[in-house]
Amino acid sequence: MLALGKLLELTLAGREPAEKTQLTVDGVRMRWLGEGALEVRPPEARDNGMDLLLSAGIHGNETAPIELLDDLLHGIAGGEIKPRARILFLFGNPEAIRKGERYIEQDVNRLFNGRHELSSGSEALRACELERLAAVFFSVPERVRLHYDLHTAIRGSKIEQFALYPFKDGRQHSRRELARLRAAGMEAVLLQSKASVTFTAYTYEQLGAEAFTLELGKARPFGQNEQVNLDRLETRLKQIIEGNEPEAPEALDGLQLFCVAREIIKHSDSFHLHLPADIENFSELSKGYLLAEDLANTRWIVEEEGARIIFPNPKVKNGLRAGILVVPTTPDQLA
Repeated sequence: MLALGKLLELTLAGREPAEKTQLTVDGVRMRWLGEGALEVRPPEARDNGMDLLLSAGIHGNETAPIELLDDLLHGIAGGEIKPRARILFLFGNPEAIRKGERYIEQDVNRLFNGRHELSSGSEALRACELERLAAVFFSVPERVRLHYDLHTAIRGSKIEQFALYPFKDGRQHSRRELARLRAAGMEAVLLQSKASVTFTAYTYEQLGAEAFTLELGKARPFGQNEQVNLDRLETRLKQIIEGNEPEAPEALDGLQLFCVAREIIKHSDSFHLHLPADIENFSELSKGYLLAEDLANTRWIVEEEGARIIFPNPKVKNGLRAGILVVPTTPDQLA
């Protein structure tokens, strides 16, 4: 196998490869772009016009997606996977990956869409670098642009595998992409309702890609991901890479859709979230439930029918989101 196929090994060791460009026996060009960044380009005659960005490790302790990208790279470097798409592989936060931590000083996935310019430190610089790499990769006109940012969650979930679909005013949701997510094993999709500062929000809003954050189970250390079943996602990614996805109708049968009702913002150190520490994502909350309190008698009371909570985290910094209330929606309400 080519040395550049061992991008994860290089990243964990903090090393640069001796050769920055290598060719597989099938003529696939692999080019090292920097720490944790590798471009894969098929031979021109086999290129089907798709640009696919696959990122993982934006949070360094979310190892199952990192291992999945490592497996895909091994397959390409060894000639078992024969790309027709152009691909950019990114390991988002190498320093945190090496330490097995979610982040070192700042959550990188809250530093996109210009937020890194308001901050400092190595993770703000990394977010800026990831934006640059993505912008260059998606700069070729008249190509299909798709970005999957792969994550696992801090906590368990009533719905184990789900996707977050970014928002841009005036842009319609793609039923084809939703059907593709369903085929890749996603049980639900959360349709976001406002601009955001995540990596996929940047590629969706600024670079015109179809972009999705995929939550794939619970975060565990390297080598302990037997309970995270990524078989359907891996199969679909191989099909996208090789350009041989089966023709399928844009039916969304079985795919649960949710929209954001409200975000819970932590304003001060007095913030208190009235939820069990081990509550799972997509847990239902009854109307009238006192969800959270903060300074100046600020109270969040559940008013919505069928409301569920995702990403509850009272330990975030002041000013950041401490949870999202979501409610079910239907395909006929898609933008």
